[in-house]
Amino acid sequence: MGLGGCIILIAVGAILTFATDWHMQGVNLHMVGVILMIVGLIGVTTFSSIYRRRRVMVPPTTVVEEDHHHARDGYSDGYGL
Repeated sequence: MGLGGCIILIAVGAILTFATDWHMQGVNLHMVGVILMIVGLIGVTTFSSIYRRRRVMVPPTTVVEEDHHHARDGYSDGYGL
């Protein structure tokens, strides 16, 4: 489940908890809304921690090139073939 799904769960849970006054026999919609919001928050924290772990950047390494002094006679460097 991605970040969008988690936000939808939070939104649906908030609507069920705070914006409805329905009464269903055997189902407490306010508790269902709270559970959906909690699951959405857990999903957001899990997604953000995984996303943060993926974006760890490796510091650049320094490449040291050795300077070789060769006599350039036109034949040993490959251009005079």
